[in-house]
Amino acid sequence: MKFRGSIFFSILAVGLLVAAYLPQEDNSEKEAVLIRTILNGLNQLHYKPISVNNEFSQKVYDQYLDQMDGNRRFLTARDVAILDTYKNQLDDEALGGTYEFFDQSLSLLNAGLEKTQGFYREILKQPFDFAVNETIELDGEKRGFAENDEALKDYWRKYLKFETLTRVNDALEEEKEKGEEAEKKSFDDIEKEAREDVLEMFDRWYERMFKIKREDRLSFYLNTITSIYDPHTVYLKPIDKENFNIRFSGRLEGIGARLQTDGDFTKVVDVVVGGPAWKGKELQENDLILKVAQGKGDNKDAAIDIKGMVLDDVVQQIRGKKGTNVTLTVKKVDGTVKDITITRDVVIMEERFAKSLIMEGIEGERIGYLYLPSFYADFENRDGRFCAKDVAAELEKLDEQNVDGIIFDLRNNGGGSLRDVVKMSGFFIEEGPIVQVKSRGREPEVLMDVDDRVQYDGPLVVMVNQNSASASEILAAALQDYGRAVIVGSKSTFGKGTVQRFIDLDRTIRGFNEIKPLGEIKLTTQKFYRINGGSTQLKGVVPDIILPDSYQYIKTGEKQEEYAMEWTEIKPVAYSQKVTSLDNLEAVKKQSAARVASHFVFQKVLENAERFKKQRDLSSYSISLEGYQAFETAQEEEAAKYKDIMKDVVNRNVRNLAVDLPALEADESKRERNKNWMESVSKDIYIKETLSIIHDLITAN
Repeated sequence: MKFRGSIFFSILAVGLLVAAYLPQEDNSEKEAVLIRTILNGLNQLHYKPISVNNEFSQKVYDQYLDQMDGNRRFLTARDVAILDTYKNQLDDEALGGTYEFFDQSLSLLNAGLEKTQGFYREILKQPFDFAVNETIELDGEKRGFAENDEALKDYWRKYLKFETLTRVNDALEEEKEKGEEAEKKSFDDIEKEAREDVLEMFDRWYERMFKIKREDRLSFYLNTITSIYDPHTVYLKPIDKENFNIRFSGRLEGIGARLQTDGDFTKVVDVVVGGPAWKGKELQENDLILKVAQGKGDNKDAAIDIKGMVLDDVVQQIRGKKGTNVTLTVKKVDGTVKDITITRDVVIMEERFAKSLIMEGIEGERIGYLYLPSFYADFENRDGRFCAKDVAAELEKLDEQNVDGIIFDLRNNGGGSLRDVVKMSGFFIEEGPIVQVKSRGREPEVLMDVDDRVQYDGPLVVMVNQNSASASEILAAALQDYGRAVIVGSKSTFGKGTVQRFIDLDRTIRGFNEIKPLGEIKLTTQKFYRINGGSTQLKGVVPDIILPDSYQYIKTGEKQEEYAMEWTEIKPVAYSQKVTSLDNLEAVKKQSAARVASHFVFQKVLENAERFKKQRDLSSYSISLEGYQAFETAQEEEAAKYKDIMKDVVNRNVRNLAVDLPALEADESKRERNKNWMESVSKDIYIKETLSIIHDLITAN
């Protein structure tokens, strides 16, 4: 299998994007280099480059303004009028490497933040009158920008009243549940505590916003520009690319702890099983990290106080190369403070990897359940994990169990490695084309499975939903076109039919290290097509059997994006397989439709989908106590009809493969996560119906 496109891309990226910009010491020159290099790369290498002109400028302007203050909470119509003067200038600024509009927007935004902080602090000093019958519109697009500061302040009054009202209503419900002898709070005390809670929430929110650096705001602006090309073309700061690599590979070098900002502090929210922090048994969930020092003991550097530091900067201090030491000063839940030294190591995010179970079918069949959360690949490490290799291993284990059929679950799988999906699709056919990939101005390249082995030749059902995207859609489409598997799921998959590549911007400029690192751009260079010539772009993959879900009546996926690339088609290629036949598919579909139509849970799901659609469209609320309570009562009564509709165990005898048990039993945390996973599988009505579908396939052959 040849992947000439990626090699061609690497050569072209270096050859075309070498720039002759002369960087200066100040940051403005780096920013000028950055935007011009990004634009040059996009227009040289993007699948469908666009003209940087007034139309481009207007699109960037509208997109940026909508995303910068989408809820219309900080700017007024007068502020927007100032920004409007730049509406046709953003193309000239981008080409010239200047940022007058961006600087003006930051000035207005910061002024808006300071102004509205004054609003909420002043408003929350006084009690609200919840007897006044008024409403609030929370949808910023429907509401529009406030005409002036007075109108904006009145919106904030309503907004703060709404936030306080929700807390007052919750507290009143708690008071009702107290026993007769319990001391009851007065309404005034409840209202006061609610306002104090809202004040604390907004103070924390604004504190985080005031800490956002210019480079982060700039990244946001640059990504507004890239989004005009298509939704998957993005600029990534160095830390963003590092985080992307971790998600893609499921591997990092560090301590193995997930962190989040908690006020001025950084809190540990999870310790990764098997990682260095977990092995040390000292760092625990809810610990607050106060200081970070490189090294340990007498050899450690001076500790850096990280109080008030943004999370990305904290992460940069804590991550590091395998074998190096970091010392954290932490405050424990009991208030004690201690130093914890951790030796960094490779951390593997095992929940990202393929895994399987054995399930009992309708008439005692032995069914394999294979779950793949993403098409992960670790190209930077010799011993890295690759999903195709892992899935092959899971298939081998299931085959050794003599399974009668396999359910391959790709629900919520957002895609990943193109190379691995081509290999993986080939596990189920002898050999042949899997997907067509087309670059700009070139004939389509057919990516082939060249291995004539069939790792699994039995009945196969692939589960997808509206969040199954990209590589998931390639696999589902290929197996559907070959007639090799029955695809089961929601109305359609996500609809991402494009391929992205990375450009390391540092490689586009020779020398001048003083302005680096610049980061990378991930840009769309190709579209992929099914072997039948159709595209998954926008339309996604329509399953053979559609099951009701909560998004049944809501527009989801790629088609929601304003600048998504269009659907197109090309010529099909010849393909065939002799592994198995789905001649009975129509009968299987009818049997499933009959079961779904008569199953009370699926009918409840459809009813709930209608309710979900109404809630999604709702954006105006009463902010009188009486009106809000009436609304909440109606909502709760309706929600009660659908509460716990999937609480019952419907899939019995779900069990681990014997070969997996020693590793699971040796680790308490792994045991608990595995238990939770199996419990969710046992209650999954969609898997239950899929077991019936695979039973119909088995008995029909």
